Amino acid sequence: MGTGYMGKILMVNLSDGSFEELQIPDAVYEKYLSGAGLGGFILYNYVPADADPLGPDNILGFVSGLLTGTGSLFTGRWMVCGKSPLTGGYGEANCGGNFSPAIKRCGYDGIFFTGISERPVYLYIKNGKAELRDASHIWGTDAIETEKLLIDQHTDRRKPKVACIGPAGEKRSLISGVSNDLGRMAARSGLGAVMGSKRLKAVVLDSAGKIEAKNRPEIRTLSEKCNKWVQFQPWFLSGKGVRILGALLRMLPVQTAMDGMLLKFILRKWGTIALNQYSIEIGDAPVKNWGGSNLDFQKETSDTLNPDEILKSETAKYHCYSCPLGCGGICKGKFPSGESHKPEYETVIALSAMTLNNDLDSIFYLNDRLNRAGMDTISAGSTVAFAIECFENGILSKEDTDGLELTWGNTGAIVKLIEKMIAREGIGDILADGVKKAAERIGKNSSQYAMHAGGQELPMHDSRFDPGFALHYAVEPTPGRHTIGSQLYYEMYRLWTRVKGLPRPWLMYLKTSKYKATEKKAIEAAACSKFMNVLNGAGGCKFGAFIGADRMPIFEWLNAATGWNKTPNEYMEIGKRIQTLKQSFNIKHGIDPKSFRPNPRTVGQPPMTQGANEYRTVNIDRMMTDYWEQFGWDPGTGNPAGAARDIL
Repeated sequence: MGTGYMGKILMVNLSDGSFEELQIPDAVYEKYLSGAGLGGFILYNYVPADADPLGPDNILGFVSGLLTGTGSLFTGRWMVCGKSPLTGGYGEANCGGNFSPAIKRCGYDGIFFTGISERPVYLYIKNGKAELRDASHIWGTDAIETEKLLIDQHTDRRKPKVACIGPAGEKRSLISGVSNDLGRMAARSGLGAVMGSKRLKAVVLDSAGKIEAKNRPEIRTLSEKCNKWVQFQPWFLSGKGVRILGALLRMLPVQTAMDGMLLKFILRKWGTIALNQYSIEIGDAPVKNWGGSNLDFQKETSDTLNPDEILKSETAKYHCYSCPLGCGGICKGKFPSGESHKPEYETVIALSAMTLNNDLDSIFYLNDRLNRAGMDTISAGSTVAFAIECFENGILSKEDTDGLELTWGNTGAIVKLIEKMIAREGIGDILADGVKKAAERIGKNSSQYAMHAGGQELPMHDSRFDPGFALHYAVEPTPGRHTIGSQLYYEMYRLWTRVKGLPRPWLMYLKTSKYKATEKKAIEAAACSKFMNVLNGAGGCKFGAFIGADRMPIFEWLNAATGWNKTPNEYMEIGKRIQTLKQSFNIKHGIDPKSFRPNPRTVGQPPMTQGANEYRTVNIDRMMTDYWEQFGWDPGTGNPAGAARDIL
């Protein structure tokens, strides 16, 4: 067994009920780490090119991180990966909670499923012994109740950890995800549908195996230093003050480089909801299906989203495994069930500004409802906004919408439409697979209102505010995600303090300079992708990384856990290798990288004529070419064939 990693994975064949342990050579970990890198390695080598994402040949993997359980901080993330039915290419979804260490305590770095079961089943691992058990009695049960039932059934000395799907995954909604910790979602890429297609209801883990680390005293010393940065928390603005700050910054012609400690102060106080009004004011939040602006959702409307108002319902904060920050929260009094997770920023904006809905109670309700269904809130809100714009333009009629008056801000209709999507009932059945599929089914040029990249709905960060988001939406092997990079993220990662040769951002710069495609921006964007592959291979949290690589010592933790002596630059090369592997998966499966280019509206083509992002256009085609060139891929096509021969 290695140090930091367990050295093996479990392969589960659902078609015949067999199990196989595969020993993973040390060299694989040195080339790809664990987590997302190991997942990519298995998928690339074992999923055939013609595999149907919802068929028996697709592989669904649950992977932990190399640093999980070693004593490092911010390293409790787990990932689910597989061929995405939403994009047709490499799919992965990242989640916090407490499931990641449970994988490793079973003795594995990952658990992978192939085949299709004849009946609903769940995997149960107890003290290292794996078995498939009948899940017919819980098929159809929502994700939160499923987890509670399985915990009650299997709690002995310990409570098991559970990852499961809800009805959306069972019904193979292409915007469904995988739940753990009573509603924490690995939501993106439609991997809940893959789990549902395999008739795999849940994974239940109950083992207490030891997780080794080469130099725990060194890890402890590094963690203590990191924690001092996390615990530093001065007085900060009120929710109203954060909104006003956003409005003031919008008016300035210049922008200052962002130190992630400022975001840390915000996250520690409110969680991600602190950004609700701030992002609307400054132009970071898309409004009215990316066709509106802050002028369509002004203070009088957005005040219901004030983070201080949401915190009035918060009764407890919580931390993911190994997290000293604690941005999560439990809210009570707003749900039929009594309590639920505090809605995140992405959820709030997707269900409010995107549809012009300002009813906070409905956002609480829909957050809980979608978590229970196991459906991605980003994609659900975006799909509703798409449907409203289709209705507004006469593409959908009341007859098409089952009598719903799909107008902007119509809370009742929005709630009913999402419930129909969850049930795959009527118009909901057309919309339950996201905007790309819905546009294909509806026709009538409705695709112009479908805001996606490569089939995946775009997150709640407007690329006309930060062009780096547009680039990563378009070039990542799993497109349409906000969790990898942007120009702002590069500033917060502070990679130039640890990685030789990376440029330092200007302390202050004109906002207009953000829209110029340059080699420097391409270098920075590529660095974001490489670094996040390292972080996801380690099981690390992006919020921790935002305090800076000089404060969150991810490279030093990796060396201390494994006994390696790699430089930060060598780890970045590993990140590059992982990115090339994932891109090669897409090429193998017939994906044209240029097809991930997002809807023109989202990059300011044509530009908006009012609001925070007026007259801003992103030179997305040049930026994509420059980015691919940084990886040594064909700059005209994004094909990594030449680079892949050298490093795979």
